[in-house]
Amino acid sequence: MAEEEYGSFVDWNQMGDLAKSSGPTKVDCKDLKEFKQMARQGYWAKNHKLRAQVYQQLIKAIPCRTVTPDAEVYRDIMGNAATKKPSSHIPLPEFVDGNPVPQYCLKAEGVASAHKIINCLAGQFPDISHCPALPAMTSLLLHFSVDEAQCFEHVSRILACNEPGKRLLDQTFLAYESSCMTFGDLANKYCPAAHKLIVATAQDVLEVYSDWQRWVLGDLPFSHMVRVLDVYLVEGYKILYRVAIALLRFYRKHKAASQGGQGSPQQQDSSKIKADIQAFVKGVASTVTPDKLLEKAFSLRLFSRKEITLLQLTNEKSLQQKGITVKQKRRNVQLALNPDTFSSEIVSAKEMRDIWSWIPERFALCQPQLLFTTSNHGCSLNRFYQHCEGYEPTLLLIRTTDGDVCGAFLSTDWEERKRGGNKLSFFGTGECFVFKLKPEMERYEWVVIGHPELASSIKTQVQEDTASSEGQNEDNNSLPQPEKLAGDLSPFLSARHFNLNSKNTSMFMAGNFDSIIVGGGDGNALYIDAELNRGRTGRCATFDNPPLCAETFQVSLLEVWGFQDTMAS
Repeated sequence: MAEEEYGSFVDWNQMGDLAKSSGPTKVDCKDLKEFKQMARQGYWAKNHKLRAQVYQQLIKAIPCRTVTPDAEVYRDIMGNAATKKPSSHIPLPEFVDGNPVPQYCLKAEGVASAHKIINCLAGQFPDISHCPALPAMTSLLLHFSVDEAQCFEHVSRILACNEPGKRLLDQTFLAYESSCMTFGDLANKYCPAAHKLIVATAQDVLEVYSDWQRWVLGDLPFSHMVRVLDVYLVEGYKILYRVAIALLRFYRKHKAASQGGQGSPQQQDSSKIKADIQAFVKGVASTVTPDKLLEKAFSLRLFSRKEITLLQLTNEKSLQQKGITVKQKRRNVQLALNPDTFSSEIVSAKEMRDIWSWIPERFALCQPQLLFTTSNHGCSLNRFYQHCEGYEPTLLLIRTTDGDVCGAFLSTDWEERKRGGNKLSFFGTGECFVFKLKPEMERYEWVVIGHPELASSIKTQVQEDTASSEGQNEDNNSLPQPEKLAGDLSPFLSARHFNLNSKNTSMFMAGNFDSIIVGGGDGNALYIDAELNRGRTGRCATFDNPPLCAETFQVSLLEVWGFQDTMAS
């Protein structure tokens, strides 16, 4: 067999169609874009030897630390042990967090060899403190390695990657935990129906999402995983997010079909939901081909490496501020919304949980804190500012005299309004959104998230974004632009970091002495007067929302909630 050179650890009886060699026998390509296209199309997917050679070429091209252990280091360290029969009874390092070596299509001796390699890696990379994906990555690459030493070198280069802005494997608990939060944010934005299902059925959403990497690196069948690995070695970490989001979408479709229009799903222990998703992913080959999985993964829009990096850094900073940098018992998110202690005159605890499922994941460990309510503090905009300044983010809830309930998640401290002087200036970030709860429940996000083409071309003139008391200004609507960032637009940072035509797409929130406004551009999503008594709602270009209630309404009750850090006390 021609593949024997690169398949000494492989049980060919388990490889199925992958054991057959067909298609191209060499890749003559230097251009990265062309390589990316070939990887996505599976150019080398039907030839095991070619795939092994391509992997070797791609991994050799990874920029690494100056001193990165190679195959010779492995041979020197292992010495005579490299010729002895390996044992799978060798315990794995603690930093793999109990994750076993997936067998995939390896012989039993291959699994034992993976144990040896991982333990040698642990000695050469003492700075690794948490890397649950390492067993799966080692097992995968062993299928395409000449010997243990070559596999060791390939995994070492992945771990030692030092290309700015690029990551391949999480190696600390902080990086891993923030990736789970980032996945929750991305699931919320890019597959809201599936996210809503998890929120409705799992007692702890973060606990379910903590398995997202394992869905791909561990649970996914080998035939699907090697196609993912083809692209991962070319494009990097973001492909893991893409594939996990695609799997979550397929899971929701699977659950919808199996429930067959039955009533609302019942909430279950999170471990049962995790096991259900794991079983679905392991058996995904029965309904989803590798090509179909990748097609779904690459159908996601506004999903750039820069966006993921920015969000990951934001979540890491949030965890650091909470003192969460090493593994500890995960807190149950639902504790933040205890119905025995939560009390609002506008929404129930269940409705607040529904709103909680929309907020950015890094606030999941916070609990709602009532900052202002017209029933206690009176109908005064001045008192509204006094009680809300210094808090970021905040949640605005409004009940009208007609019984409708609507509101907004506002990402930025209201004190920011003072930067505009006497002018009504828009501020805030693309994490802001508006919503209605009664008579029906719906959220409206920043329009640029769904339509990135609305982000304008780069401007060179720095302008001040101002608005009339209606939240509109025909002449001057651009926010200041202190730095120039290339690439796709991220919804997770302030609009002033990007070159936007903010007249239509980045008018998030504004306030002065006589009104507060949420959403602008051809109208306002919400406008409340100085007495917090009367308001208006209509379509606005920032959120592309319909009126959230009657277009002209009277406020029955208004509440503002903050996010109290439960770790600080």
